Amino acid sequence: MPIAVDIDVMLARRKMSVGELASRVGITPANLAVLKNGRAKAVRFTTLAALCEVLECQPGDLLRWEPGNADDTADAEADADAEVDADEAVRGGGRA
Repeated sequence: MPIAVDIDVMLARRKMSVGELASRVGITPANLAVLKNGRAKAVRFTTLAALCEVLECQPGDLLRWEPGNADDTADAEADADAEVDADEAVRGGGRA
């Protein structure tokens, strides 16, 4: 995936453990590990804001874009199109 997660870097700079961060942010250590290890497909803005508040940083300190291969980009675009279709269906205007 072309989005890299640098939570480890900020944890090291703040001398904070994963468990402490998870506790202070209000998420489980397992969910933080999924995010930290780059396996998450999405992150809520409220979670990102809480991470930034606790770590005293900006979103760009935690997330960065890295060019990936074309297959990753195509998969991400297809996922985004499916989400838009589903959202439109919920509102009654879509085809999903």
